Amino acid sequence: MFKKILIANRGEIAVRIIRAARELGIQTVAVYSEADREALHTLLADEAVCIGPAKATDSYLNMHQIISAAVTLQAESIHPGFGFLSENSKFANLCEEVGVKFIGPSAKVMDTMGDKINARAQMIAANVPVIPGSDGEVYDATQALEVAQKIGYPVMLKASAGGGGKGIRKVNSQEELLPNFSSAQAEAQAAFGNGAMYMERVIYPARHIEVQILADEQGHVVHLGERDCSLQRNNQKVLEEAPSIAIGHTLREKIGAAAVAAAKHVGYENAGTIEFLLDESTGDFYFMEMNTRIQVEHPVTEFVTNVDIVKNQIKIAAGEALDITQEDIKITGHAIECRINAENPKFNFAPSPGKITDLYLPSGGVGLRVDSAMYQGYTIPPFYDSMIAKIIVHGENRFEALMKMQRALFELEVEGVKTNAEFQLDLISDRHVIAGDYDTAFLGETFLPNYLKKED
Repeated sequence: MFKKILIANRGEIAVRIIRAARELGIQTVAVYSEADREALHTLLADEAVCIGPAKATDSYLNMHQIISAAVTLQAESIHPGFGFLSENSKFANLCEEVGVKFIGPSAKVMDTMGDKINARAQMIAANVPVIPGSDGEVYDATQALEVAQKIGYPVMLKASAGGGGKGIRKVNSQEELLPNFSSAQAEAQAAFGNGAMYMERVIYPARHIEVQILADEQGHVVHLGERDCSLQRNNQKVLEEAPSIAIGHTLREKIGAAAVAAAKHVGYENAGTIEFLLDESTGDFYFMEMNTRIQVEHPVTEFVTNVDIVKNQIKIAAGEALDITQEDIKITGHAIECRINAENPKFNFAPSPGKITDLYLPSGGVGLRVDSAMYQGYTIPPFYDSMIAKIIVHGENRFEALMKMQRALFELEVEGVKTNAEFQLDLISDRHVIAGDYDTAFLGETFLPNYLKKED
């Protein structure tokens, strides 16, 4: 087992990794930007080192500074968390070159599954269902028109090297295709340095279902059930739950087996997530993409399986075999996660950085967890993602989990900045959400317009 881990991240995920490492008896090194000098992850780690100015490109994305810190402080491994360098194959290769273990999959697998065209080809070879779409990358509008005519409207434009909702456009007709292709391609080029696109038929109505997997270096792969991430705004997840109310036992086994087959086919190691679209009208599911890292919503899976995913990431990277089999995985109860962001939903979810003048995080009772890096007096910097906490609840059934989340959101108090807590409370209290009657379009097309009509 490692003696020391460097966490190449910030915020609540850095705190989460520090806590997991400490429970395993491992020392931790935090890296921080000048803006994060007083951040919680900096204060909790055994050691902390400044790696640059506030701007992420000069600090949390500065590969050489992070590698240098790891080597200098003799950290044997680096956990990248999510975002920043977590899916950067160049960074994983740099770690290998200097003899520091990257806690995640190999750079080769990251490249294979990070490119949507390559990933699609691999899934076809693994007999995993894929959404009908372009056979390869689409580089210009003329080619896009030909593909759209072949697969039929509506179509979805997606950045080949994309993620995080960037470079995605839904196109309903030929008239909409040209302007949307140009804007999506420009966004992809700016975000990923790669303007290649690909196209898929739109599956509607659909559920966004993802399956958590763990894979060790000995070739053992297990899945930890599915999460339902259908409540999204602008292709960004807002609320997640596990298990999905739309999936029964037979389909759960089928989609879980597909995720395991996908991971085995590409020789995956560590924690990862296979994302699918579920066509509710037919019950068919299709591969979307693979996330080759820990995800924001991993706690809901931890609650329903009682498996610590972050600890398993560390153990796998240290060469340990999984100590669980597929038969050991039992889904019990229901879990829900709400992302709390420093933002103002009434003003197009504009970020709301600033000093937290008063804070009360909900606590008490069985099955309630808050992952956060907030504390009273902390100043939220304006340079990074606006998520400041995750509230996760677990109940014996879905209704109990819903009521527990309502209670937790009602208790939450964050003063000094605007948050989306009221928005989340309204969402979790909506009759459609309570009934489980929603899909990927529900939040943006049904709930949000009604919410914005409400008076402050």
